[in-house]
Amino acid sequence: MVLSSLVGMVLSSPVRFDTVKKVVNIGGNDMGIRNHEVTAIQKLLDEEGSLREPGWSRQLLQVYDRKECKASKFRIKEWDYYIIMTEDYGAAFTICDAGYIGLQSVSFLLFREGFEHTETILNPFPMGKFKLPSSSREGNTLYRDKRLHMQFLVEQGSRRILCEFKNFCKGKDFSCDITLHQPQTDTLVIATPFSENRKAFYYNQKINCMPASGKVIFDGKEYEFIPDRDFGTLDWGRGIWTYDNVWYWGSGNGIIEGKPFGFNIGYGFGDTRAATENIIFYDGIGHKLEEVAFHIPEDSYRKPWHFTSGDNRFEMEFQPVLHRKAHTKAIIIETEQHQVFGRLRGSAVLDDGKVLKIQDIMCFAERVHNRY
Repeated sequence: MVLSSLVGMVLSSPVRFDTVKKVVNIGGNDMGIRNHEVTAIQKLLDEEGSLREPGWSRQLLQVYDRKECKASKFRIKEWDYYIIMTEDYGAAFTICDAGYIGLQSVSFLLFREGFEHTETILNPFPMGKFKLPSSSREGNTLYRDKRLHMQFLVEQGSRRILCEFKNFCKGKDFSCDITLHQPQTDTLVIATPFSENRKAFYYNQKINCMPASGKVIFDGKEYEFIPDRDFGTLDWGRGIWTYDNVWYWGSGNGIIEGKPFGFNIGYGFGDTRAATENIIFYDGIGHKLEEVAFHIPEDSYRKPWHFTSGDNRFEMEFQPVLHRKAHTKAIIIETEQHQVFGRLRGSAVLDDGKVLKIQDIMCFAERVHNRY
């Protein structure tokens, strides 16, 4: 989820598994998860501003229109978030209009060195002024101020990220020109309502396994992305949220048996009884999963985590190598995050029963608490 990497956070107490389990049960099979797949092209919202058909789809079939949202401009949230990772380094980029605040963010990560820096620029009351596209398939996204110039360009079969950030870290500038090649593959799209408010919703697309080329320049060094081994992910989201939310999210990409492999796991955000956010991508095909639980050590985010799934199809150990934490607070707005990068190992089972052995794929997992 996007806003996780825009701003960060420091939680006042460590995550406990009993808390995680309670969150799982909110949307788990006890409540009748159906993993309902949406297959028809249609408007996202009905005349009253509620989701027409909660569920998941492989492509962006339901049509979002900001003008059909039944909420104040203060409450509408729109964002594009990209993360690109290698075994040794990574970068993440966000352009976000969260209604009464904008959050434009760049993160740079050096896994072996244990270095990370995130720089976020806050904008008061954008309320649609950034004109983020209504679809992930077309339209460019642009942000510019005195320090930051960032563009997300959607081209035929590819996406391009351009960024110039002055005084990014300790007086040092940051820049990049990265292209993500986008083959015709399954993605994860989810339309999630909120039980507390029928006009609140979360409409989100994750595009994994996009081969990355290009480079980042920081502190006099170039960091190159090679498409045969490195991948990027898009987290595209539009919606109206309730004020106080906690979510869990994990994602990563790699090569297994010579073919692209990726995954998206998460829960805790909205009413997920229609469908989970959990999916495996392998060789361009999505394999849907039931609920997945994050087992996070009680005393340290740097100790190994475990992920387990209700259908026994995603059983993993996660070994952290870098813990990114931060905290942003402004009047009634507060966001707290633990985003942890590390290596994944274990087994993933495809729809046909094929078992994939996962060994040290670089990925991230996070717990985020937002109030805005």
